[in-house]
Amino acid sequence: MNENEKNEQVLDYEEADIQAEEQRRMRRKKRRKMVAIQRIAFFIFLLIVIAAAVFVALYVLPEGKITPGSWNIFSGGQPQPSQTELVVVEPATETELETAPEPVQTETQPVTEPPVDSAQVASALEEAKLLAAGYDYDGAIAHLQTVAGFESSPEIIAAIADYGKAKNACVAVDVTTVPHIFYHSLINDTDRAFNVDVLGEATVNGMNAWMTTVEEFDKITQTMYDNGYVFVRLRDLVVESTDENGNVSFSPNMNLMLPPDKKPVVLSVDDLSYYHSYEAAGYPDKLIIDENGDVKCHYVTSDGTEHIGDYDVVPRLNTFLEAHPDGAYKGARGLIALTGYNGVFGYRTDADYELREHLMSDQSDWLSAHPEFNRQTEIAEATKIAEALKQEGWEFASHTWGHLSVTNKTADELRIDNEKWVNNVQNIVGPVDTIIFAHGNDIGSWEDYSSDNEKYQYFKSAGYNFFCNVDGSLPYWVQIRSDYVRQGRIDLDGYMLYESSIGETTVIDDMFLASQVFDSRRPTPVIANGES
Repeated sequence: MNENEKNEQVLDYEEADIQAEEQRRMRRKKRRKMVAIQRIAFFIFLLIVIAAAVFVALYVLPEGKITPGSWNIFSGGQPQPSQTELVVVEPATETELETAPEPVQTETQPVTEPPVDSAQVASALEEAKLLAAGYDYDGAIAHLQTVAGFESSPEIIAAIADYGKAKNACVAVDVTTVPHIFYHSLINDTDRAFNVDVLGEATVNGMNAWMTTVEEFDKITQTMYDNGYVFVRLRDLVVESTDENGNVSFSPNMNLMLPPDKKPVVLSVDDLSYYHSYEAAGYPDKLIIDENGDVKCHYVTSDGTEHIGDYDVVPRLNTFLEAHPDGAYKGARGLIALTGYNGVFGYRTDADYELREHLMSDQSDWLSAHPEFNRQTEIAEATKIAEALKQEGWEFASHTWGHLSVTNKTADELRIDNEKWVNNVQNIVGPVDTIIFAHGNDIGSWEDYSSDNEKYQYFKSAGYNFFCNVDGSLPYWVQIRSDYVRQGRIDLDGYMLYESSIGETTVIDDMFLASQVFDSRRPTPVIANGES
């Protein structure tokens, strides 16, 4: 190869190198262009992902808000701590992005409350009506407001407004002038109760003076109701408070409110024991619970037929007030004042029956006629009656175990008697803080009880705070002192009715006209008798 050929070959090699270098440069340029395109595509993809996340946060999540558990793009893309589930937005693929439909904007629908159950509304309105009839307007309103969604019930809203107006129309009662009436057991059969040949003149005179007939009771109850009287509890008249040492104190209840045409009255029933001495006079012989769970009387007519029904004050008043719930303040009934020596409610629960000690002849005769007697069974039955009476709104008081005249007894004698009452009556009816003195007596004069009154100090130490005597004077009175409450009672018995019916001025004249209720089957004149 000559020199020229060599030079041509070198030139060819150089040209090839130049071409190769050019090709390499073009490839590098193409790679840089591809990298740039990829970067642009990545940023476009990232923007699409961010836009999708914002769309989900604003339009898909509840209420159009970013929840605490979702990805918060406003915090640098860092997930925020939350107790709720973390929402993760997966990146969309290229195909999904191409085929995804455009988001459709929809109007947010208002949240509507579920309809109020009509049966629940009807039931609540009926219960509220009963509460309001007993002047418990706050209770009626509160009961209606327990209905879910009550705000959307026009009937409930209207009833709440009506009860609010009725409450605002009430006026405060002067609790120091509230009367307190009382009865003994009711006479069902005047032929037996006033039969001198069977009972003797002294017993008939007593029945005539102390007792009220069923017919008189019904007329009195209806007339007093028509005249606006409403039964209240003795303890409704006061506000009771207890300090850190357990000491109880009382003050007048300024918030006992009734409509302006209503008048409060307290009721009590004495001697609800169905004594053996009543057996021949046509009274019920015991209280029972009927098939409906109501307290009724067991009564045997003169021909020996047994009946269950309203043969005395307790079931008779219950039946009346069921039909006239506005005759009682918040379900009030009355106080049942119990002795213990013959048992309670017609059940022979006293320990003497079991021990066969200190028995009177009628008690011995009864035991002889009931060889199956078991005191614990009698106590169990009487306790059921007591619990049922409490459910019906009745309360209990001591009438002393032995029906004592407290004015003629020492403080120690009263202590012995009260201990018998606690052991033989309180074990059945539960603790009481009210004592209703037998025979209408009292442990003091009309003046306040004092610290040097030994009898008062004993009863106070035994847990009694409410004290009642019999006082037919006007005006009606209630002593409300810081450490006790005392009230005079009015006997709506044969003697009081007779005196008023013949024109004598009596304490009952403002309540009803005795001449319109007096039972003409009574022997007249009705002779006063000190027993009550």
